[in-house]
Amino acid sequence: MDVILFGATGMVGQGVLRECLLDPGVGRVLSIGRTPSGAPAPSPAPQKLRQLIRPNLFDYSDIESDLTGYDACFFTLGVSSAGMSEADYRRITNDLTLAAATTLAKLNPNMTFVYVSGEGTDSTEKGRTMWARVKGATENALMRLPFRGAYMFRPGFIQPMHGAVSKTRSYRVFYKIFGPVIPLLRRIAPRWVTTTEQIGRAMLRVARDGAPSQILNTAAINRL
Repeated sequence: MDVILFGATGMVGQGVLRECLLDPGVGRVLSIGRTPSGAPAPSPAPQKLRQLIRPNLFDYSDIESDLTGYDACFFTLGVSSAGMSEADYRRITNDLTLAAATTLAKLNPNMTFVYVSGEGTDSTEKGRTMWARVKGATENALMRLPFRGAYMFRPGFIQPMHGAVSKTRSYRVFYKIFGPVIPLLRRIAPRWVTTTEQIGRAMLRVARDGAPSQILNTAAINRL
């Protein structure tokens, strides 16, 4: 299986990249982003990672030949909505995601596309919470594209594993303070807590075998 990964510099993306590199069933990983991942490859490091760095993630017309022949896309790219207008957040969250997805659906109709949104995403697109409406609209648009399969991951609380670090400063502070109690939280509230490792493994499982539902919450992710 050959995989395209967006967002390898983020906390979830770092975890997904690690699992892809460790999985013997993954032949190639193409990481696409504005900056190199910088994450250390697991040891022994399979020589199957290619990083494609480009400042413009809204247009792929010049590199379509580089994007063909892939079986799965794991889209973990995202930003916090804090301090953003709805228009700006929609451009980064919805427009950017669909620019990539529509291109990939055209080039790889047998591809499985896996998108990370979050617990509380609003599928009706009519709720009061801005980020949830925008994420819901993005999910709905992705599920209408002609992929072999499109799956929406809605994790709740995520525990970073194996050195994965959030790019958001407030999240880094939170994890530093509350990190020691996360294993206890996983035991007492397993339906609401997952890890970067579990998300990565679940994505690979979905890409290979599909899943019972297109929308997968934390409990479903952990079962996979």
